[in-house]
Amino acid sequence: PALGLFLFTIAREPLRIIILIAGAFFWLVSLLLSSLIWFIAVKASDPRDEALQRGLLIFGVIFSVLLQEVFRFLYYKLLRKAIEGLVALSEDGCSPISIQQMAYVAGVGFGLMSGAFSMINLLADALGPGTVGIHGDSQLYFLTSAFMTMVLIFLHTFWGILFFHGCEHRRWWEIAAVVVMHLAVSGSTFCNPLYVGSLVPSYLLMAIAAVWAYLLSGGSAQNVRRFLLCK
Repeated sequence: PALGLFLFTIAREPLRIIILIAGAFFWLVSLLLSSLIWFIAVKASDPRDEALQRGLLIFGVIFSVLLQEVFRFLYYKLLRKAIEGLVALSEDGCSPISIQQMAYVAGVGFGLMSGAFSMINLLADALGPGTVGIHGDSQLYFLTSAFMTMVLIFLHTFWGILFFHGCEHRRWWEIAAVVVMHLAVSGSTFCNPLYVGSLVPSYLLMAIAAVWAYLLSGGSAQNVRRFLLCK
């Protein structure tokens, strides 16, 4: 699905590809910074204290989510400046791409980079040593991880639309909703290996975010009806 989004909606437009790559870079920088902070905290703590290590893991997840949203905001500010430059350079005084389209492409960029790193970790685990489920654990680790990666890609796409809309219209509660949903999805992974506890809430939040982003983008029930009826 993520590859389809890229091929059918982004790949043919050079400007969209640039925005996507820049968005992926912003997400990568946020990951590197949060990983550095977590690494320093772990090295400075007692590795034998399990409660402390779990607390640091929770702190790392929360800090990483907040840092990602900070970089999403910084990327919005950068794209806003870019639109002003594009308008100044255009002959008709109009930008070749709207802020809504930028929000979508930036969200896909965040999601693709997030998914790429998730898949790299999975493939590294798949190479061994060891066999999944050999000690009685769930053998659905790779399958559920793939579904989780997919939902995160879509969520980042929808979050990008919601976040940029909130910034554009100064609706700070929309930005807060994105942060809360991001924290909820990331926090639900602590339910693993009870995968139902992470997948079900994540997909429910994805459905809510998808409908919300669709409505903010100008969609309606009538448009959905026309699409289903091929009108």
